Amino acid sequence: MSKDVKRGDRAKSKSVRPLAALLPYLARYKKLVIGAVVSLFLAAFTTLALPTAVRRVIDHGFSDENAALVNNYFTVLLAIAMLLAIASACRYFFVITLGERVVSDIRRDVFENVMTLSSTFYDTAQSGEIVSRLTADTTQIKSAVGATASVALRNIILGVGALIMMVITSPSLAGIVVGVIPLIVLPLIAFGRRVRAKSRKAQDTLANASAYASEAIGAVRSFQAFTNESGATRHYSNAVDTAFNAARSAIGARSILTAFAIFMVFSSVVAVLWIGANRVLSGEMTPGTLGQFLLYAIFAAGALGALSEIWGEMQLAAGAAERLSELLVEQSDIKSPENPAPLPEPALGTASFEDVTFAYPTRPQDMALKGLSFNIQAGESVAIVGASGAGKSTLFGLLMRQYDPQSGTIKIDGLNVRDVDLKQLRERMAIVPQDVTILSGTVAENIAFGKPDASMDEIKAAAIAAQAQSFIEVLPEGYHTQVGERGVTLSGGQKQRVAIARAILRDAPILLLDEATSALDAENETLVQKALEKLMEGRTTLVIAHRLATILKADRILVMDNGQIVESGNHKTLSAKKNGVYARLASLQFNIGKAA
Repeated sequence: MSKDVKRGDRAKSKSVRPLAALLPYLARYKKLVIGAVVSLFLAAFTTLALPTAVRRVIDHGFSDENAALVNNYFTVLLAIAMLLAIASACRYFFVITLGERVVSDIRRDVFENVMTLSSTFYDTAQSGEIVSRLTADTTQIKSAVGATASVALRNIILGVGALIMMVITSPSLAGIVVGVIPLIVLPLIAFGRRVRAKSRKAQDTLANASAYASEAIGAVRSFQAFTNESGATRHYSNAVDTAFNAARSAIGARSILTAFAIFMVFSSVVAVLWIGANRVLSGEMTPGTLGQFLLYAIFAAGALGALSEIWGEMQLAAGAAERLSELLVEQSDIKSPENPAPLPEPALGTASFEDVTFAYPTRPQDMALKGLSFNIQAGESVAIVGASGAGKSTLFGLLMRQYDPQSGTIKIDGLNVRDVDLKQLRERMAIVPQDVTILSGTVAENIAFGKPDASMDEIKAAAIAAQAQSFIEVLPEGYHTQVGERGVTLSGGQKQRVAIARAILRDAPILLLDEATSALDAENETLVQKALEKLMEGRTTLVIAHRLATILKADRILVMDNGQIVESGNHKTLSAKKNGVYARLASLQFNIGKAA
C-alpha cells in the first residue's frame, strides 16, 4: 500500500499533468468530445468575426452615401450573434454531459478498485478519506472536465486568434502587446506554484475533517453514552476551522494572482489604446481599425485573464486527479494466481494450518501466530478458545485469505489457499461474526447479502431455519422493511439471526462462527444457539467462543495462548486436566473444582 494513501500526506502535484489520467475516460466518448470541440471552435471563430464587422460599421456606416449599408452590417452582426448563441449552447450541453459521464465512470472504477483491496490497506486507510475522494475530488474533476477545460480551450483559441488578428490589423501595435505578454505570463507561472501547493493543502485538510465526521457519526451512540458529544463537536470544529484556514490561504493566494493578472493585462490594453488614439488623430489609422484592434486586444486580454483564473481551477483538478489516481492504481497484496488450481468438486470441507507464522503488517514486531499447526476433518466441529489476543480471530482472517502468513501453509480441501481463485476460496466459507454487518436496505436484501440472486422462497426458508421468521413477520413491511443505516432498527439478537440466515442461504461447506452469541441476553442466546445448531448440521465448523457453554458439543477444542495451540481435546478430557488452561477457564465459568 502506498504511503500517500495510508497517511493522507500525499506529495503535492507540480503540474497539471495528473489530468492526463482522464484521457482514457474521454476517449470512451468520442462523439461528445467531437461535438464539444466543434462547438467550441465555432463559438470562438464567430466571436473573432465580431470586431471586423464593427470596424466596417464604424468606417463605412456613418456617412450619407453608405446609409443603406448600415442595415446590412447590423443584420450580419445579428446573424453572428445568433450563431454564437447556438454554438455556445451546444458547447455547454456537450461539455457538461461529458463531465458527468466521465465522473460517473471514475467513481465506479475507484469504488470497484477499493472494494478489491486487502485488509492490509484498510488497516490504515480512513474510510472518510476514501469517501472524500469519491465525492469532493470527483466533483472537482467534474468541474474541470465539464466546464473549466472547455473554457480554457475556448480562451486559448480566442486568445491566439485575437493575437493573429491584431497582427493583421496593426503589426506595430501588436508588437507592443506581444512584448508585454512575457511580463505577465512568467510571474503567473511562478506564483501559480504557490497557489497549487496551498490548494492541495486545503483539499487534504478538508479530507481529514470528512474522515473524522464519518468516524464520529458512525459511533454517535457511543459519544452519547459517554456524554462526549461536546468533545466530538469541538474536535470536528477544530478540523473544520483548519480546513477553512487552509482554504482561505489558498483563496488569498489565488486572489492576488488574479488581481495581478487583470491589472497587468488591462494596463497593457490602456497603453495600446493611448498609442492608437494618437495615431488616429495623426491620420495613421482609421477609427474603425483602432476599434477593431481594441476589441481584439480586449479579447486577448480577457482570454489571458480568464486563463489565469482557470489555471488555478486546473491545478485544483490536477490535485484531485492525482488523489483519485492513487486509489485507481492501488494494488491489493492479496490476489488470485494467474493460473489458479481448481478446488475439488464436490467440496470436501477440510482445512489445515501447517507451521504458520503471522504478524499483522501494522505490527510486524508482534507475532500473532507462532508456528501454528492443526488439521480439521470434513464435517468436524472445532472450537477455538483462549484469552483475548491469543490469535483466535486471526485464524479466520488467514483462512479467508484476508492476509497471507509470513511463513507456513494454509490449505482448504487439500490445496494451498495461495494457489486457488480468491472468489472460489471464499465461496467455500460462510461466516457469522460477532459484529454483524447490516446494510441500509430491506431485511430480505440483507439475508441475500451472500447470494443476491436468491428467490424469496429461499430467503424465507433461511429465515425460518435461523429462528428469524417470528420477528420479521411483525415488522411493518415484513421482509421488505427498511432496516436503516447499519441496521439501526434491529436489536442485537435480530441482527445475529439475520447473519445466521445469511450463512444458511450461502450454504457453504465450511462455517466460521466468531463469538456469534457473546453479546446476547439469555433469551436471544437460546434462539440464536438453536439456529446455529441447525446451521452446523453436516458442515465443517470452526467456532470462536469465550462462553464455554456454547461449545460443549464440539468434537474438538483447541486452546490458544500467545499465538500457539497449548491444549487440544474435547470438553471432558480438557476439563479433567489439572492446572490446564481450559480447566482453569472452565472452573471460572462452570464452577468446577476448587475455584467454585
